[in-house]
Amino acid sequence: MQPIEIADILSTELQLAHTGYLTHALCLQGTATLLFNGAAHPLQPGDCIIMQRSESAQIAGASEDFRTITVYVTPEFIQMAMPLSNYGTRGHMMLFNDPVMHLNPRQQERCRENMEYVRTRCAERDHRFYLDLTLNAVQGMIIDFFDFHAEIYDEKNDLSHPNAHLMNRFIEMLERGEYRTHRDIAYYADKLCVTPKYLSETCKSISGCGAAYWINRYTSVEISRLLRDRSLTLADIAFRFDFSSTAYLSRYIRQNLGVSASEIRGGDK
Repeated sequence: MQPIEIADILSTELQLAHTGYLTHALCLQGTATLLFNGAAHPLQPGDCIIMQRSESAQIAGASEDFRTITVYVTPEFIQMAMPLSNYGTRGHMMLFNDPVMHLNPRQQERCRENMEYVRTRCAERDHRFYLDLTLNAVQGMIIDFFDFHAEIYDEKNDLSHPNAHLMNRFIEMLERGEYRTHRDIAYYADKLCVTPKYLSETCKSISGCGAAYWINRYTSVEISRLLRDRSLTLADIAFRFDFSSTAYLSRYIRQNLGVSASEIRGGDK
């Protein structure tokens, strides 16, 4: 598994082939629709896509001339390349809901330059300081992503260190999959040594949504993905998420996804 891989197109097949990678793509021409986390996002030239979970994305209705430059990076490499700024916490939360940024011409040019620079530097495998070289290239790309996002959404450049640290730890718990067996805010607050109210208020101040929203969001996305796996029964999924019964799981799906389990499975009972 290479820490960085680059492609000239964005497709469902490539997303599945890069399970575990973070996706960074710039639409160069043509149009398509990105299906991600239960929502449809139209893509057009100049759109920048940043997704945490490559395997959960699908590309539909792509025009014949649809082209992108796409940089796949492993989470471990991203962590090493992460800038000192804590802005990434805010961006992470907001991009989970909407992974598409509509860049202006200046931002588009800078984004393309950064991605091509990453491509160029990754090709220099005989460089004596190859790791530092590629980390530097990826970090430059990330810093400009921060700047694009802050400019587009008129956000502050940084977060207070205590709140950033708290949010990073909360997100890390969710990314580890603790939502599969723990969906009570009090559990996370206890582990993070804060009150449930403080955790939720911090979450809301950064992302616009409370802690419960993000716990349910991660849970719902994963359940929706597993429901599409025909080899798993409802009982299997209920067991994985520590639901006491399939009836309880079905109620959770209806309440949080707005549809029944059978509708998600395409008519299966």
